[in-house]
Amino acid sequence: MAQVQYFGTGRRKNSTARVILTPGSGQITFNGKDMAEYLDLDLLHLVVKQPLAITDTVDSYDIRVNVHGGGYSGQAGAARHGIARALLTVDPDFRAPLKAAGLLTRDSRMKERMKPGLKKARKSPQFSKR
Repeated sequence: MAQVQYFGTGRRKNSTARVILTPGSGQITFNGKDMAEYLDLDLLHLVVKQPLAITDTVDSYDIRVNVHGGGYSGQAGAARHGIARALLTVDPDFRAPLKAAGLLTRDSRMKERMKPGLKKARKSPQFSKR
């Protein structure tokens, strides 16, 4: 018999995460590596597990995350968004607590583009009077 799988896609900054939830013991893997091995900071572990903690499903599902683009912080945020969306397909009753915590909204903040004549998006070259 085929095992039940739940899918979710999450995005944050320049990162995109494809999340697959399967009933299991609570193991989380990023691109084939264990989460502790892939993400060094404990703060990012809390970010990824936030939707599971809110819905009390921490040890209920094995999670496989395929993530690309951006840095570790953006990838952790994308994984969180994808896990929250996948949990909605598990049980639609999770919508209210996830929405109240703001986990279903895609964080639209992006890096501002570089402008011509400036060093960065807003930093200008040093001004010289003479």
